[in-house]
Amino acid sequence: MNVLRHTDSNYSDRLPQLMAASSLFDPVVEQRTRDIVEAVRNRGDAALIELTERFDGPKLFPDQLAVTTAELLRASVKADESLRGAVATASKNIERFGRRSLRKNWSMRNVQGGRAGEKFDPIQRVGVYIPGGTAPLASTALMTILLGKVAGCREIVVCTPADKMGAINPSLLFAINMAGATEIYRLGGAQAIAAMALGTSTVQRVQKIFGPGNAYVVAAKRLLYGHVAVDLLPGPSEVLVLADDSAEPKFIAADLLAQAEHGSGYERVWLVTPSSKLLASVEKEITRQLPKLSRRALIERALSQNGWLIQVENIELGIKLTNQLAPEHCEIMTRNAESVAANIVTAGAIFLGPYSPTVLGDYVAGPSHTLPTGGAGASFSGLTVDQFQRRTSLVAYNHSALQKSLRAIQKFAEVEGLDAHSRSAELRMGGQKAKAIRKAKGTKQANR
Repeated sequence: MNVLRHTDSNYSDRLPQLMAASSLFDPVVEQRTRDIVEAVRNRGDAALIELTERFDGPKLFPDQLAVTTAELLRASVKADESLRGAVATASKNIERFGRRSLRKNWSMRNVQGGRAGEKFDPIQRVGVYIPGGTAPLASTALMTILLGKVAGCREIVVCTPADKMGAINPSLLFAINMAGATEIYRLGGAQAIAAMALGTSTVQRVQKIFGPGNAYVVAAKRLLYGHVAVDLLPGPSEVLVLADDSAEPKFIAADLLAQAEHGSGYERVWLVTPSSKLLASVEKEITRQLPKLSRRALIERALSQNGWLIQVENIELGIKLTNQLAPEHCEIMTRNAESVAANIVTAGAIFLGPYSPTVLGDYVAGPSHTLPTGGAGASFSGLTVDQFQRRTSLVAYNHSALQKSLRAIQKFAEVEGLDAHSRSAELRMGGQKAKAIRKAKGTKQANR
């Protein structure tokens, strides 16, 4: 872990290290991803097959990309009662939270008496990427696919990588199926994003893509934005714990270690506290707990590169630093945690008190764990169910309301030099048109 105290002579100079540039904008990753996207664009399924094998995947034929009903049945049989229970528990909370977050149709009368409003429809065909690899994220399947189901999306296409034998982790496959996927493809990496965005003979294009992934997956989403809508650009996991001397050191250490274990090496974890005693205790706890963890080597790499124990002068400056870092997950272990949380305005998700660890948000609490990282929380929010909805505005005027709007329409059309705009409203006024024109624009324009 890296230690930084406000009393250090180089404290201000080292602060930028806490906010190092995101790995999402690596130029090497971007160029490689661009090549992958172009290959899929130009060669479709052939490129998918070649790229899947090249990146340590199976050798497949196009008709083997789609997961079969038989595979889903086998995954269901393998799912034990504890997995079924965990999926059911998380699903209930996610669905309930999602239903509360759905946007509803509405309308109002404006000042001229016209009716204006919005309607919200589910996006008809969406794509969801679910990471596989060393950590098959069954929880991510629920945190993404279920939102599309709650929103009413008719087609939910899922891509997730297979192992070298062409198999997908059965627990992950069970979760994907239970969440409501309508199509599942054994495709990973940037090529999966390109297939969903551009379409191939096997994978029909989608309207919007959701879900986290590695640097190549996120780079592909960024490069293909415009060809397809995307949710956000979630990168390696982050957690910041803002704590005072009332906090429990072993809780903090455990939470920092948990978010460092994902495995990319780019995970970021921070403790921000005014208490030198707490900082020292957390450092000792990390040393004590780390050897017991199965992914110790991966955690050590992440902590060495992006693990920080930071002592600030007071909790107010801790809040300021937290907002500058805009962490994905922010745990608040202070006195009056809710009051402190009211001043945190850039975090992806906030967890209050000693019994609200980030793992609750990762798995079962209800809000999606797909959240902004790399400082993006200053501008973006996490994944919500309404992102699976399309917004359409509605306008309905009667003759009277249009007449009351005519003068303003004519003036805007005059200023902008768009006389056809004005006439499209004027001709609806029938015999009142000449009078309205003279009144709004003057005699010269009325006689044109």
